[in-house]
Amino acid sequence: MGGEMEVRAVAKYMRIAPSKVRKVIGAVKGKPVEEALNALKFMPQKSAFLLEKTIRSAVANADQNTSIDIDNLIVRNITADAGPTLKRFKARARGRGTRILKRTSHITVILSERTF
Repeated sequence: MGGEMEVRAVAKYMRIAPSKVRKVIGAVKGKPVEEALNALKFMPQKSAFLLEKTIRSAVANADQNTSIDIDNLIVRNITADAGPTLKRFKARARGRGTRILKRTSHITVILSERTF
């Protein structure tokens, strides 16, 4: 096959810190899609659920392209980039207030066909 077919899905503004998503990414990067989804299903982390949704979205995107065989898809790459941070204040001792940073993530999933 000449051109490498890649499909992507991006989940933006997810309410979770990118560092927490990155901890789970290593477990699924480079795996076949089915295997990756199975692994994520049994992980307790919130980020595992969000990644699962994004991978399923990428698979659905691939399904729209007739030249791609879904059963041969592997997780080529996943990145979790920082989105805008929500800044909040929390009351502390002696009438002070400290900043709480509620971070958001943009999760990008890139799938491609397995080359044998």
